[in-house]
Amino acid sequence: MIELGSRERKQPPPPHIVWESLTDPRRPGGRQWLDLNPGEVEPRVLRVVKPELVVWSSLWPERPDDEIRFDLRPAEDGGCSLRWTLLTPAEAPEQAVIGRLRHRLNFLVNARLRFSFGQ
Repeated sequence: MIELGSRERKQPPPPHIVWESLTDPRRPGGRQWLDLNPGEVEPRVLRVVKPELVVWSSLWPERPDDEIRFDLRPAEDGGCSLRWTLLTPAEAPEQAVIGRLRHRLNFLVNARLRFSFGQ
């Protein structure tokens, strides 16, 4: 797999809470943070290791083989460190496409998900 982008940021809750939000973002009573844009598809959970790893399928139908990997680890303040990594088994697309995909993931994870926890 080729890494197209990655970013690590802190999230306020502990890893097991963030892990739950990533493994089932649509669960009833859960925080609703995964708002898909037109042309995006619901990700499937491909692999999990509780509470440290979640791997999603691609959000983009035009890039069906891409994967989004989430690595979680405890932070000293009781929250967690969350790293997303966008991976592809194929050739990397143009830089403009990579930039768009990275920006979208960063917005979903480091804005929408974080804000759903009150930050």
